[in-house]
Amino acid sequence: MRKTASKTATKAAQQLDKLLAQIALDHLFIETLATRNSDSLDFHDVSVWGVKSALMAAYQAGLAAGQNTAAKTADQPTSQQAA
Repeated sequence: MRKTASKTATKAAQQLDKLLAQIALDHLFIETLATRNSDSLDFHDVSVWGVKSALMAAYQAGLAAGQNTAAKTADQPTSQQAA
């Protein structure tokens, strides 16, 4: 069971990394969030409206994820309901 939880956590982390990279690309025009050990590649000039747009996208993604989790939890019967 421990391996399953670890795989789930790893998959969730990978999905989050992919989502954040897509937000960075779509809203800030940053091609990768990987550290490249070069100031010219690791630091970016971005507009405040781009930052705001990226933050809103991240907020909306978190809100949607929370609603999906709540819906899944609501659909599952509790142990008292199942008994």
